[in-house]
Amino acid sequence: MNERESSTNPMENTEYHVPVMLQECLDGLQIKPDGLYVDVTFGGGGHSKAILEKLTTGKLYAFDQDDDAKANAEKIEVKNLVFVKANFRHIKKFLRVYGVKKVDGILADLGISSHQIDEPSRGFSTRFDGELDMRMNNKEGLSAKEVVNEYSAEQLHKILGMYGEIKNARTAAQAIEMGRATHPIETIAQLKSILESVAPKHREFKYFAQVFQALRIEVNEEMKVLEEFLQQTPELLNPGGRLVIMSYHSLEDRMVKNFIRGGHIDGKIEKDFYGNILKPLEAITRKPKTASDEELQRNPRSRSAKLRIAEKPD
Repeated sequence: MNERESSTNPMENTEYHVPVMLQECLDGLQIKPDGLYVDVTFGGGGHSKAILEKLTTGKLYAFDQDDDAKANAEKIEVKNLVFVKANFRHIKKFLRVYGVKKVDGILADLGISSHQIDEPSRGFSTRFDGELDMRMNNKEGLSAKEVVNEYSAEQLHKILGMYGEIKNARTAAQAIEMGRATHPIETIAQLKSILESVAPKHREFKYFAQVFQALRIEVNEEMKVLEEFLQQTPELLNPGGRLVIMSYHSLEDRMVKNFIRGGHIDGKIEKDFYGNILKPLEAITRKPKTASDEELQRNPRSRSAKLRIAEKPD
């Protein structure tokens, strides 16, 4: 999950975070004014506000576990927004709390917001110093500090290779293990200092970003959360309902593509007696949509975004 969107005026976007591929997401949802929709990653509310502008009697249920997101939602004084302060892995359970069994569209922007990236105290960015935290919900769960200090070298090797996709994951894990032997690694600067000796020359910034991505994914269980969420979506969508998902790195995009293609995140395909692939959703986009050149110039953080759209068959 990478970067995603903002506002003082409740129904305008300023700079909490610029929503990525906004029009493409709205088009993908095919919003009906009286429909029920879910934005599972509210953030600064950029996508949600645009959806709300298209609703009359319809409702939008917006999920986010971040306190800042809750504060942003409270600024939007419209009756057809329901904010749910929860992780979207629990989408079905919380929609049931509100008496909702089926919806017409679900939007997931899997990037972390620019606000989170740019807030040093959250520990997400390599550009600032601060405590190693990286929790989307900073009131519960393991922090990045606990991961780098308490995981074994073997565990670190696994997550750095799998989630960070760095080639010398074992070497990096060993460097972290040696570095923490004398003093706990508590800050971004300390971790970067330890990794400098193993980072490729002139590519240090990208390397640190990959390591931070791996830690963030592990801390927030992002792959497991995405899997649990995807498995619930077919049951929640009305016939003709749309699933619109924007991902920012290859691991997420592969999971989304595999699920849409055959209902399994690992790419497994099941067929019926006649050889037809059994799948709960139908792909609307054969290939992922990407940001236009104009948007890339306006918002460089959209460069890694891939948008996939699927529909629940009638």
